[in-house]
Amino acid sequence: MTSRELRRIRTDVPARLDRLPWSRFHWRIVVGLGTVWILDGLEVTIVGSVAPRMTQPGSGIELSTADVGTAAAIYVAGACVGALVFGQLTDRFGRKKLFMITLGVYIVATVATAFSFEAWYFFLVRFLTGMGIGGEYAAINSAIDELIPARRRGTVDIAINGSYWMGSAIGSIAAIFLLSPVFATDVGWRLAFGLGGILGVSILLVRRHVPESPRWLFIHGHEDRAEAIVDAVEAEVRKETGKELPAPGESIVIRQRATIPFREIGRVAVRHYPRRAVLGVALFVGQAFLYNAVTFDLGTILNTFFDVATGSVPYFLAVFAVGNFLGPILLGRLFDTVGRKPMIAGTYLLSAVLVATLGFLLLVGSLTAATFTAVVAVSFFVASAGASSAYLTVSEIFPLETRALAIALFFAVGTAVGGITGPALFGQFVHSGNLTLVAVGFFIGAVAMAAGGLAELAFGVAAERRPLENIARPLTAEDDPGRPGEDE
Repeated sequence: MTSRELRRIRTDVPARLDRLPWSRFHWRIVVGLGTVWILDGLEVTIVGSVAPRMTQPGSGIELSTADVGTAAAIYVAGACVGALVFGQLTDRFGRKKLFMITLGVYIVATVATAFSFEAWYFFLVRFLTGMGIGGEYAAINSAIDELIPARRRGTVDIAINGSYWMGSAIGSIAAIFLLSPVFATDVGWRLAFGLGGILGVSILLVRRHVPESPRWLFIHGHEDRAEAIVDAVEAEVRKETGKELPAPGESIVIRQRATIPFREIGRVAVRHYPRRAVLGVALFVGQAFLYNAVTFDLGTILNTFFDVATGSVPYFLAVFAVGNFLGPILLGRLFDTVGRKPMIAGTYLLSAVLVATLGFLLLVGSLTAATFTAVVAVSFFVASAGASSAYLTVSEIFPLETRALAIALFFAVGTAVGGITGPALFGQFVHSGNLTLVAVGFFIGAVAMAAGGLAELAFGVAAERRPLENIARPLTAEDDPGRPGEDE
């Protein structure tokens, strides 16, 4: 692309996308892009389900319970690195190129995991698998929010992020079969990882039909392609509904740019949106600590402290997954109607209370395997909707040109603080055999979620039903007097 091609243009592409009625086009976006969270849920739950089997003699790898927590932390570290690396590339080269590449990385790495033979190899391929998933977070969330109409963005984004737990349920059910006596001790868990690769390939085939983000295209000098994509979508919607579309809202004038340096998103976040930056970190730290710690170690907790047989662990994880999946599905619409601030703060703070209650019940020793799982499921029914809103928030509240970078940056920072320390700490607590320490771990998770809820009360942005360009003015907007927007 030459400098001659980068110019000032007026475009109504964002307004045209936001005024579209829900159609088959939007379902293709949901299936082609949103299903990646099913893979992530499958990955994490399979590890939690098969982890007790991998610690047994004859498994072919014989990890310790501490190794399970370490592997979880390494997976999350890989996700942080992948988000940063692929996030910058996503804003530079486009959403579609990168969400094809990152899915390919995931497929190769998760299949390689099935051939693990030593702890070091398992750690390595888990890191690479995490890189693929981390890259997906940046590429997919940015593409989804740029293609879904503003009035439904919260509902769709919360539900899609919550579909992680559909993958978790699939992983739990599959593990029940794969860990049965039908398969040898060193075979079933390997087949579990291979399942992720098979699902990844099927998603890759569907994803080929998802277009590039028109918003990314017109920013980077490809306004003709952006117009052509929107024209085709509008024609498809007219044919599907048999109605003319309403007139789009106002257009915007932007200065096209080929690339925006990574340092610029840091400057924008710190100088112009400091309150939003604090909010993004707080939301991600809270959900990352609680979720990664509990999800990766739930199987070993059940096995170690409640004497649940390794072959029965997946049944309990399936109940946990269903509770998490129903939360975003049933509560998601409220993020667009009641509003972002009350719903995000409410889900974070209520889940903190429920998780703290769970820790107290562990301390007094009043839980069985069934009641422990029930309390966990109820707590995470609420927490799941809140955790999904963290991705929605950072995708909405920063300028268009830096969306993928913003997701990558806050995902990496928040997850590095909470997502790595959480499973590593919980892994050590479980390995100690001391139930009091495990309860302390839940108390720490409750504090982390409460901090996120308080940050939302203080710094939350009323982004419901608003165009992305109105929530944070594009850096390239022609009428920008040198300031990208007002912090709220």
